Amino acid sequence: MVNKNKIINDPLHGFLTIPTELMYDVIQHPYFQRLRRVRQLGMSDWVYPGATHTRFHHALGALNLMIQAIESLVQKGIDIREDEKEGVYLAILLHDIGHGPYSHTLEHTLIRGVHHEDISLRIMERLNGFFGGRLSLAIEIFKGSYVAKPFLGQLVSGQLDMDRLDYLLRDSFYTGVSEGIVGADRLIHMLNVKDGNLVVEQKGIYSVEKFLVARRLMYWQVYLHKTVIAADALLVSILNRARELAKEGSTLGSYHPLLHFLMNDIEQDQFDEEALDLFLELDDIDILSSVKQWQFHGDVILSTLSKRLLYRKLPKVAISLTPVSEVSITQAILAAEQKFGLSTQEIKSFFVKTGVLENHAYKTEGGGIRILQKDGSITDVAESSDNYNLVALKETVVKHYLIHWG
Repeated sequence: MVNKNKIINDPLHGFLTIPTELMYDVIQHPYFQRLRRVRQLGMSDWVYPGATHTRFHHALGALNLMIQAIESLVQKGIDIREDEKEGVYLAILLHDIGHGPYSHTLEHTLIRGVHHEDISLRIMERLNGFFGGRLSLAIEIFKGSYVAKPFLGQLVSGQLDMDRLDYLLRDSFYTGVSEGIVGADRLIHMLNVKDGNLVVEQKGIYSVEKFLVARRLMYWQVYLHKTVIAADALLVSILNRARELAKEGSTLGSYHPLLHFLMNDIEQDQFDEEALDLFLELDDIDILSSVKQWQFHGDVILSTLSKRLLYRKLPKVAISLTPVSEVSITQAILAAEQKFGLSTQEIKSFFVKTGVLENHAYKTEGGGIRILQKDGSITDVAESSDNYNLVALKETVVKHYLIHWG
């Protein structure tokens, strides 16, 4: 008989005991074990060498925080049944199971127009079949449709949820960027429930402020770092060129599941059960192995891009507050033409890119972060705080970038 009473040592949160046998079985399932081979931060280790942690790490960490949050709420007299505990634990454990290779970097490259949350739901529903319907409550909570206790869904997906709390701490730890450090213990112990919704007690407002500022800083310093943007764009260009060649009949020598997504334009309508099966076979190893092969491919564009990525000869990135001018784009194209000896169309398609970076640290849609005042009233954190910067955090900051080879 298998011993399912396991203890996992997490470098951030300490020891985690898996709460139920069902959760142990879910963690052991191949769909979940795949997350060991999917990096949390995509290409960020091209900038921060320590950022090699995976979605597997993050899922277990978020579960650890969720257990602490539920225990804290129960101690405050909030009624949470045992099946609801297991449901919310499973929901947070599986919230990112739909991520594909390199997480957000390739989210809309292999499968277009399908968000990882939608894929997570598809996988959870399939797992629910495997486990005889025992994930039904977890799926309701994940979808935010468990109306009996909305706060459970808000702990999984909200402006102050266990997902965000773990990834800020974890990404800060593995990148070494200290601006992401937040007071998780205090935030969790300041949580409460009012009228079925998650709230933060008034005395925890400064911890919430620090959380929101940390999130904003981590976006600029890690998630939207200009060199990460360059590496991400290079990997996307490699996959796009490989797709063109695959459709032309070129031999790529790639693993079959990857070839399926290169040879077919998979969008929402084409993402059937067969495509899901193949998607679940893919991870970072398949992508990197293919790129290593492609550096020797006869196509000069594919081989050049692949070598540039493998040996970190990345393009440069110019960032501005205003849209990139046509003059700057033209100059970048001409410089790349001279450097690589390729046509204008080839340079525009695979080497010179423009785009937009958006940093939205706090959204009030969906309830925002509710502060429970001492008199029992509820206010939004931006209204409750004497920190005027919080109001600014509600605004989306937009920057424009030009990827070039000058």
